[in-house]
Amino acid sequence: MSALIAARPRSRRRAALGWVALVVGLLLVSLVGGLFVYGGYTQRAILDPESAGPDGTRAVVRVLEQQGVRVVVARDRAAAERALADGEATLVMRDAPMLSDDTLREIASRARHVVLIEPRSRALDVLMNGSSLGGFADDTAVAADCVTPAAANARSARVGELLIAGDDVTGCFPVGDEFGLLTLDTGGRSVTALDGLSTVTNAALPRDGDAALALSVLGGSATLVWYVPAPGDADPGTAPPTLGELTSDWVTPAIVLLLLAALTAAVWRGRRFGPLVTERLPVTVRANETTEGRARLYAGARDAPHALDELRRASRARLVRLLALAPRTSPSDVADAVAERLGTDRSRVRGILVDDIPRTDRDLVAAADRLRDLEESVRVAVRTEGTPR
Repeated sequence: MSALIAARPRSRRRAALGWVALVVGLLLVSLVGGLFVYGGYTQRAILDPESAGPDGTRAVVRVLEQQGVRVVVARDRAAAERALADGEATLVMRDAPMLSDDTLREIASRARHVVLIEPRSRALDVLMNGSSLGGFADDTAVAADCVTPAAANARSARVGELLIAGDDVTGCFPVGDEFGLLTLDTGGRSVTALDGLSTVTNAALPRDGDAALALSVLGGSATLVWYVPAPGDADPGTAPPTLGELTSDWVTPAIVLLLLAALTAAVWRGRRFGPLVTERLPVTVRANETTEGRARLYAGARDAPHALDELRRASRARLVRLLALAPRTSPSDVADAVAERLGTDRSRVRGILVDDIPRTDRDLVAAADRLRDLEESVRVAVRTEGTPR
C-alpha cells in the first residue's frame, strides 16, 4: 500500500509533464503553420554573398575584395538603387519574380554591367532580347570557344544550366546549340547571364576554370552591388499572392476552431488532478510480510547487502515506535537511542543497525539474528521499565 501511495506523486508528475508537452506541441504546430501560411519560406543561404555554406558565395566576395573591388550587399530594392546612383557599378542579382518587367529594366539601367546569376526565362526575355533557358551540361569542363574577355580568360569551366541566345546575344561555352554564358553589349553597357550555382558558389569555385570565370565576370567595375531581392520590393499590386491570400476566408477560423476542439477534447478525456483517495484492495498485506518478501527476493538474487537493508529498515521502524522517537529520526540517531537505553557500546549497536555489510548468505543470517536479538532486548527493556514495582 505504501508503495502505491509513493508511486502516485510520480504518476501525477508524469501526467503534468504530459500536459506541458501537449501545450508546447500545439504552440509549435500553430507557429509553423502560421509561418507557412502567412510568412512563406525563403532559403537565403543559396547564392547569398554572406553565406559560408556550400551554396553560398562568400568566397568569391572575399577574393574580389582582396583584389580591390568594393562589394556592397543590398538586401532590398531601395538599398540597391542608392548603391547604383553613380551608374558605374556592376549589378549582380538573382531571379526577382516580385519585380515587374518595367522595374526590372529600370534597375538594370542604373548599372554599367548586369550579371544574372540565377537566370529565368522572364529575366532573359526582358533583359537579353528574347533569350531563354535550355538544358543542362554534363558535369565536365566546357571550352569557352568565344572572344568575350571574361570567358576567354577562363578558357574552360563547368557551366551547369544552359541558355539559348536571343538576337544580337553572344554565347560562350557552347554545348550543341546552347551556351553556358550569354552576353549582350549595348553602347558600353552589358548584361551577362550564367548559372551561378555551377560557377560562383563556395563549392563550385575551386573546380576547373570556374574561379577565373567568376572573378572576370564579377570584377569588371570598381564597385560591385550584390542585390538580394526581398518580397517587399514588389510594386504595389504586383506581389505574388501568399498562401493565406489564396485560401478562402473561412479557412483560418476553421483551423483555429479545430485546434480549440482538439484542446477541449484533450482536457475532457485527459486525466484530472485531485486528492488521493483510499482504494479498497481485495487483500490486505501486512507491512512485515512485504518487508520479508522483499528480503527473500534480495536473498534469492544473492544480494545480501540489500536484503539486510530491508530488514534493518523494518527493524528501525519498530524500534522508533518502541522508544517513542520521531518518525523521521535518522538511522544513526536510532542506534544512539538504542545504545543509551540498553547501556551498551554505541559502535556495536551502530554496526548492527547501520554499518555492518554482509558478504555472504551466512553473514546475512548472522546479521538478521543480531537484529532480532537487539530488537528483543529493547522490547524487554521497555517492558521492564514500564512494570510497576
